Amino acid sequence: MEESIKIEEAIAKALKLEEVDPRTYSPLVLAYIGDAVYELLIRTKVINHGSMQVNKMHKKSASLVKAETQANLIKAIQDDLTEEELAVYKRGRNAKSATTAKHATMIDYRMATGFEALVGYLYLQARHDRLLDLIRDGLEKIGELS
Repeated sequence: MEESIKIEEAIAKALKLEEVDPRTYSPLVLAYIGDAVYELLIRTKVINHGSMQVNKMHKKSASLVKAETQANLIKAIQDDLTEEELAVYKRGRNAKSATTAKHATMIDYRMATGFEALVGYLYLQARHDRLLDLIRDGLEKIGELS
């Protein structure tokens, strides 16, 4: 935990960030950062399987970050969420976005937005252990953690 705090402090100092309570952000802002955090974690997982063609890495990453997979992941872990986490997820899921689903059902797209909002919320709260536990558990439950 101490190392995590050092990283958070280093990021805040380097980027001259002001302290902001993540609860003040809209669910779509949380989903915006959550999308990037989740994709970085998935790409880290994909490259860990060894060197392969970038196109193959991209296809594997894309399959794990698409709305359908994120919807399946949140369904798998929903019962494990705290009341606070469930509330963040539901706020994200129910948020009215200006964009629409391109390659997903609207239900999957909204569930994915809720999942991304939860990821963003936990990331901004520096609750990295909890974030990683949920993602690991979800990937295990949907058969994507090997």
